[in-house]
Amino acid sequence: MLIDTHCHLDDERLFTDAENIISKLSENGLEAIISAGSDYNSSKVNFALAVTHAPVYATVGIHPHEAKDRLQSHYDEFINFAANEKVVAVGEIGLDYYYDLSPRDVQKQVFAEQLELADSLHLPVVFHVRDAYEDFLKCIRENKRYLSNGGALHCYSGSAEFMRELSDFDFYFGFDGPLTYKNARHAVEAIKAASLERVLFETDSPYLAPVQKRGTTNLPANVKYVAEKAAEVLGVDYETVVDVSTNNAKRLFKRLK
Repeated sequence: MLIDTHCHLDDERLFTDAENIISKLSENGLEAIISAGSDYNSSKVNFALAVTHAPVYATVGIHPHEAKDRLQSHYDEFINFAANEKVVAVGEIGLDYYYDLSPRDVQKQVFAEQLELADSLHLPVVFHVRDAYEDFLKCIRENKRYLSNGGALHCYSGSAEFMRELSDFDFYFGFDGPLTYKNARHAVEAIKAASLERVLFETDSPYLAPVQKRGTTNLPANVKYVAEKAAEVLGVDYETVVDVSTNNAKRLFKRLK
């Protein structure tokens, strides 16, 4: 069965129907989902969903858009949340220069703070990177001592060449609905360049619906379309892609049961 390694059940488009979505995970071929935090409030909501629903896990963290609003008390609460095994990572954190909703120097500072936090909690990191790959690479190299628990580049949009730049890190690469799009050349090249043992599947729901569901609210159940496209691109049977990606998720997110 598949694992959707990145969705947002806290988003209002999913939260109002969260109970129904969760109840149908198994029949939709999903073993588990990871609902990702992007600020204190979303992390709190996802944590509550995780502790009350067996197949739901959570990450806690502050997205670069929200970096300007971070407080030390947020980190203190993340530490409390992470005492529970249903919190599997710190994320999504990183750099986003496309919108620049937080000043870049603040983004880099908060990113570094959370890398150190993840290390202190012995948790992997879920990265968000958009139009900031050069500074991202500089930041992770400067803070490599805090990355011994691995990480995942969520919704990977970088090049195959950049993927090779990261070969000395214990990183995995998340692929989403855009892999199914007609203009998905970069995503196709990237997943071909990645070892299958480094691939994760995610929806980023309610965003980025796959081509089969374009124009609708994306749901965790749609992760199967991403896995199907990956099998087609890689020339591997679907069952193998499912088994390997699920094992990858459990190897990185060690708290997944």
